[in-house]
Amino acid sequence: MADAANLNYPKNVTPADVWATLQEIAELNKASKKESEKWQAEAEKRQAESEKWQAEAEKQRAESEKERQKTWQMIQETNEQMKRTDKKVGELSNRFGELAEHLVAPSIREKFNALGFSFGEVSKDKEIVDDQGNSVAEVDILLENGDTVMVVEVKAKPKQKEVDAHIKRIEVLRRRADERNDKRAFLGAIAGAIMTKEMRAYILKTGFYAIEQSGDTVKISVPEGFKPRTW
Repeated sequence: MADAANLNYPKNVTPADVWATLQEIAELNKASKKESEKWQAEAEKRQAESEKWQAEAEKQRAESEKERQKTWQMIQETNEQMKRTDKKVGELSNRFGELAEHLVAPSIREKFNALGFSFGEVSKDKEIVDDQGNSVAEVDILLENGDTVMVVEVKAKPKQKEVDAHIKRIEVLRRRADERNDKRAFLGAIAGAIMTKEMRAYILKTGFYAIEQSGDTVKISVPEGFKPRTW
């Protein structure tokens, strides 16, 4: 073993110096521990705040999903209600159309004959078929004589697309008549229980007679200068 006298201790170090150094080291350790605890506390605080924010975000997401589900359910219920309403309106419109047709049919021949026509035959809900028996067109009211055929479409409240469809219907009837060598002139009319001024103008512009409800009967609008279209 080495002799204690030969150890290289600083010659001027005293026990007081050693003690002072130990005290300084202790203070440094104490300060380091205090700083470490401070940082640890701060980290724990931030962790707690993060967990709180995450919990709040999760709560908001849950509430948002709940509201989304509720909104979707309301949309679905609204759509179903609209479908039921549309169905009821359609059924009511059909019944109203049938009522209007019954209102038009009894007096329509007399009304047109008063305008100079001489219709003798009146058909209601007439189906036009081809040579094979296939339906090519359906007509609400058909007035006929040896020279002229009046094709009447009856609607509760006529729309422009229905007027346009009536043109195509008469074109089909014209082609069918040509196939049978039927040379009679085809004319058209639109009857409505409810008819706006704009729709009446459109009907007349297309060359159709406009037939409107008037009390318990109907009237035919024939303004000055009106020229019916002939097919």
